[in-house]
Amino acid sequence: MNFEQKTVVLIKPDGVKRGLVGDIVSRFERVGLKIMAMKMIWVDAEHVGKHYKDEEEYHKSVGVKTLENYQKYGLDAGETLGTKDPVKIGKLVRKWNMEFLSSGPVVAMLMSGENAVEIVRKMIGHTFPQVAASGTIRGDYSFESAMGSNLAKRSTKNLIHASGSAEEAVFERKLWFKEKEIYDYKRIGEDL
Repeated sequence: MNFEQKTVVLIKPDGVKRGLVGDIVSRFERVGLKIMAMKMIWVDAEHVGKHYKDEEEYHKSVGVKTLENYQKYGLDAGETLGTKDPVKIGKLVRKWNMEFLSSGPVVAMLMSGENAVEIVRKMIGHTFPQVAASGTIRGDYSFESAMGSNLAKRSTKNLIHASGSAEEAVFERKLWFKEKEIYDYKRIGEDL
């Protein structure tokens, strides 16, 4: 059985602007993941709108997580965000995420390796940096809380994005890379 997978990794504008690209890339290389494509780009709102899908299921899921955070801290989402409707909140967070991802250059990579999707997700850590485990990229390099960014009405600066599933990786690969930008080669030791 072959467990080889490809996954998309984006170093977001905060990671680029903080000069963490080299440190982040080297972590993936050290565990044996292969970079098949890599580029720096500054994406527009249309492109980012395809990445953060405008779908009710997505909006609801993001809105529910946001409401859970408000509840955890004893705050009223209706007071701060003007609504308690998870779908409306999800749309608001999507807008913030789109503004953030298009606010500066992004380093986009296509990585491959055995169980690459799961390995990369484990390495980057929890979406919310304040709960990301030490030793993960977000746990080591980020300090933002989702609640703080929600109260500031902006996206959480969490440095990095990685495909959440093999299916999402296929969609994101087509969105972020042309086939002629992807290179297959053998790393030293791959034949062993």
